[in-house]
Amino acid sequence: MGDTTQAPLIAWAPQPGPQTALLTCPVFEAFFGGARGGGKTDGMLGEWAVHADRYGENAIGLMVRRTRIQLTETFERAKTLFKPLGAAFTEHPMRVLMPGGGRLNFAYLERDKDAEGYQGHSYTRVYVEEIGNFPSDAPIKKLFATLRSGAGVPCRFRATGNPGGPGHQWVRARYIDPAPQGYEVIRDPETGMERVYIPSRVHDNRYVGEEYINQLRISGSPELVRAWLEGDWSVISGAFFPEFSLEKHVIAPRTLPKHWLRYGAGDWGSAKPFAWLWFAVSDGSLPEFPRGALIVYREWYGSTGEPNVGLRMVAEDVGAGVAERQKDDPKFEDRAIWHVLDPAAWAEDGGPSIAERISRSAKLSLRRADNARVSQRGAMGGWDQVRSRLQGEEGRPMVYIFSTCTHLIRTLPALQHDPDRPEDVDTDGEDHAPDAFRYGCMARPYVRKVAENEPGKILSVGSLNQVTLEDLYQKQRVTRRVRI
Repeated sequence: MGDTTQAPLIAWAPQPGPQTALLTCPVFEAFFGGARGGGKTDGMLGEWAVHADRYGENAIGLMVRRTRIQLTETFERAKTLFKPLGAAFTEHPMRVLMPGGGRLNFAYLERDKDAEGYQGHSYTRVYVEEIGNFPSDAPIKKLFATLRSGAGVPCRFRATGNPGGPGHQWVRARYIDPAPQGYEVIRDPETGMERVYIPSRVHDNRYVGEEYINQLRISGSPELVRAWLEGDWSVISGAFFPEFSLEKHVIAPRTLPKHWLRYGAGDWGSAKPFAWLWFAVSDGSLPEFPRGALIVYREWYGSTGEPNVGLRMVAEDVGAGVAERQKDDPKFEDRAIWHVLDPAAWAEDGGPSIAERISRSAKLSLRRADNARVSQRGAMGGWDQVRSRLQGEEGRPMVYIFSTCTHLIRTLPALQHDPDRPEDVDTDGEDHAPDAFRYGCMARPYVRKVAENEPGKILSVGSLNQVTLEDLYQKQRVTRRVRI
């Protein structure tokens, strides 16, 4: 009689390399990915299948994505992998019940506070897909509190992601910067918990062919494709300002002429960081700076050191801090340094506004910033002002940033397009220093020069580089655009 024993059904097996490393990783927290096409979702679902097979009904998991549409894609992939194993599914709520009794729940957290609904839950596995879609790490940290097991099952956190997205900065700071090459266990100095980055590249996935790679190559700029294929976190995929260049726009601090006009620009924040920048305006007396160019020579960023977390300083202390930092700055024509401030700071709610409290505390000269974000009806918007200055004229930028302004340099190139309004930035990102930068550029309007008879371009009305801040506010001058 022949052998009637059937070979066990294998619905999925990890590929050698990163996927196998993920499934065998003993570290509490693992970030898996870094490039598109690296098999990240299958890696997460495969890790769950192994965990559920080992611990049966004591395996309880939570799979999270940012939006319901994204979550549905992951749920459908779970059906493909787990149905051959005999798993059962429910749609409301989205859940898979594995043959041994393990339960994997699917949820989306469209708003950060949605994570509060999971307080008190207990999971042995928490998976976060495309973690870079979360602007802040706050909801993720709340999910850590759900990792516990009364049955003694080892609890683990697993996440996937690519460069870019609103959360690029905090994801990079947490997982990539401590060990860019990955596979190095990092111990958190506060909690003592361990985490590791497991890099996964498109070439690690043997099921992805050249056709997919070629599709990626024609889907974006060379920088964007490099980020997708190589998982290069120094490249910001989908950047709102691809014009920004460390080589062109960032300079070493130097002494600037005392007679140059100087002013400041601030973006208010408490729970989120506040940002204050100081600008000098070149009069052309130094050959390295074109006439009318802006130089950002100082930055004050109200952050705890964690991405997008503010100091919660009171307005009076912020005002005192601004005054202290500029006390030795030269005045322009014996006038105090002007500052433009986030319009939201001027709102009154049963008492003096934030702007009034900042101004009174240190006798600062404040003006309401122009908050026009995008161009409308011929008037140039703030982001276009920033872009024009980054581009400059004849290969020379019209804005320069001291290398000591680290938070502006960190966050400006990380800004992403708003998916619903591409001409604006995604405000879920860490945009406080860029907002102050935008206010500063709008306080000193600039329009690129063009050839006299060049069609379809924008011409300047008046000699905008000669306009002083006092002119702008007292005469209420407005920058206009004229097409020829």
